[in-house]
Amino acid sequence: MNVEHLKLFVRIATTHNISQAGKELGLSAAVSSSYINKLENEIGVKLLHRTTRKVSLTEEGLALLPHAEEVIASIDAAKAAVGSGSVLPRGTLRVAVSASFGRMHIIPALKGFLDKYPELKVDLSLSDRMVDMVEGGFDIAIRNAKLNDSSFVARKIANDKRVICASPEYLEKYGAPQRPEDLLDHHCINLSSIDTWSFEDPNGGQIKIKTKPILVVDNGESIRDACIKGVGITICSIWCAYEQWNKGELVQLLKDYPLVSEVDVWMLYPSSRLLAPKVRSFIDYMVEFFGETPYWESQVS
Repeated sequence: MNVEHLKLFVRIATTHNISQAGKELGLSAAVSSSYINKLENEIGVKLLHRTTRKVSLTEEGLALLPHAEEVIASIDAAKAAVGSGSVLPRGTLRVAVSASFGRMHIIPALKGFLDKYPELKVDLSLSDRMVDMVEGGFDIAIRNAKLNDSSFVARKIANDKRVICASPEYLEKYGAPQRPEDLLDHHCINLSSIDTWSFEDPNGGQIKIKTKPILVVDNGESIRDACIKGVGITICSIWCAYEQWNKGELVQLLKDYPLVSEVDVWMLYPSSRLLAPKVRSFIDYMVEFFGETPYWESQVS
């Protein structure tokens, strides 16, 4: 069984696109199709469902996948054991991350990562839309959201503590709310789809306030910037606004009523016993880069 055929098959399982998988391995579309045909003929079963939109694995293809991954990983390990070849990550790593967190924290981390792994290329997708990792052919997704049950492994990068804030300009004009209920008399800026703000009650339980937003935005940095301009009161993640607190452009409000949040920053990647070197290297690098206490966490009490 040809190892190059197996490498292509494994990459197709992630990208769901024969041409894209072949391109990442330096193969033309024609050669890629030929490799898969030869693999199917050798095994004697159909491994892929092909449509005009995408490629998916057949039941037999799904059964073969973990064995193909193990073969490739074993060969790389064997080469490393005898000092032959290279197990350094190479190829293209496709990463999906929320727009604001990606721009502010992942892009600054990438220079060191790419300097360390010069044979690796990163294809970074910045979007606040919740992407389908399988459909999009992503190796890793970084999300700041509540983690639901999934078939992916999750590695926490950091807490995503959020606070209520406003600009000095807004507070001078409208005053500061003293209790969550006071927000009903204030201008609020909401993130799309979040119109109820939940607070911890010092006396126990929660206080839920359905805000009446003057502005609704689908991007965290834009909400922060509108707040700085005095448009209204909003919720900001510390990782998004810590520099503005340090400059005095934003003021934390309602400190006695912490926000209720189940949100953290996570890396999600396929549940596989043998991760590709490029995926493992990215995970390890980002965990070390952010550390146990990311640089922004001490900015707001």
